[in-house]
Amino acid sequence: MEPNEGYGPASRRRQGLVRRKEMPLWQELPLLLVVAFCLAVLIRTFLVQAFYIPSGSMENTLLVKDRVLVNKVIYDMRDPIRGEIVVFRGDENWTPEVTEPVSNSFAAKLGRTIGDLVGVSRPGERDFIKRVIGLPGDKIACCDGKGRIMVNGVGIDESYIAEGFNSDLNQPPNPNQCTSRRFTEVVVPAGEMFVMGDHRAVSQDARCQGPVPISNIIGRAFVIVWPSNRFTSLSVPDEWKAYAADHPTAAAPGTVPVREPDPATEVFALPFLLSAAISARSGLPFVTRRRRLPS
Repeated sequence: MEPNEGYGPASRRRQGLVRRKEMPLWQELPLLLVVAFCLAVLIRTFLVQAFYIPSGSMENTLLVKDRVLVNKVIYDMRDPIRGEIVVFRGDENWTPEVTEPVSNSFAAKLGRTIGDLVGVSRPGERDFIKRVIGLPGDKIACCDGKGRIMVNGVGIDESYIAEGFNSDLNQPPNPNQCTSRRFTEVVVPAGEMFVMGDHRAVSQDARCQGPVPISNIIGRAFVIVWPSNRFTSLSVPDEWKAYAADHPTAAAPGTVPVREPDPATEVFALPFLLSAAISARSGLPFVTRRRRLPS
């Protein structure tokens, strides 16, 4: 019997003891970048997208140049809730609100294309961000004796409207301009929602442009991520929670909310699960080496 018999490479392979050769960094880094880019595209398409705020229609809740994360799957599992901030596509009745000039240089267009792929670009001219005020079947009007908007005859104290940001109470209603606080009662049609901006003096919204199909929703804005000093969640205000407790959420006929909790946790966990699966399939060490890409 040879001294090393039973202990050679063939024997170790049979026993599963030979480790896979680690990929050199110069080969691994481009592959990781491609995987990261593909994950970003998948996340932007199906799960979460970052949106840039181009106008002041949601001040002071959202400021121009803020960036928010939008959950794109939550309304596949439940209906919208009054008080939530949503991003949606406006129809032909809605006037674009993009107020900042856009460069048409090649570099700017390339940057916008790449940004759109990974979900950090500016919104399109027909993309809007507003707060949900009314749902199918709701009666929306303004104003009660205190100058508040009314939902099904109940006045709402909207704490998020900053002083001086509400529209003029004394100006007569104009069906083509949202300059007046007063408007005729609207019964929200089935399958649609009534949305308004928090800066009522400048926001062009459902008061003069009409309700929006719920199917046009892109997603719910749930957190401000940039600039870092404005990082905060965009939760439903307490006044809307109190209203919902006394008045069940209106829904289109046959539509029943499937779940109430915001699935933000599941949304953010999925990319890591995908990354782990890809790493395991390709043989890349996902846990042991913990090499970080430069930010």
